[in-house]
Amino acid sequence: MRISKFLLVGFVGLAGCKSIPPPTPLEQLNAQQMRGHAVYQAHCMVCHYDRRNGPLNGPSMLGIFKKDYLPSGAPANDDRVTATILHGRNMMPAQGNKLDSQDLEDLLAYLHTL
Repeated sequence: MRISKFLLVGFVGLAGCKSIPPPTPLEQLNAQQMRGHAVYQAHCMVCHYDRRNGPLNGPSMLGIFKKDYLPSGAPANDDRVTATILHGRNMMPAQGNKLDSQDLEDLLAYLHTL
């Protein structure tokens, strides 16, 4: 009986875990997503990993739009991510003066592939 309860608790615990699918391979990105990857490399990669988990200077961007919430607790949607990129948050500096609207759209397209 104890073993059955243990297995049931373990199964229920695992069933609640959400695994995040891997990012789209770089060779499968479209032109906009590739431009976004270039923007990411120029402005974001110094602080954030994109294709592996774990923090660098800031949180990893892996699966950012595949989760319900950002590390800050805000909803993981285009509006919140855009606001954070443009205006900064906590230790992240604002990037609004470094990116034009096309760069931002391309970057968001790339982040959606992670």
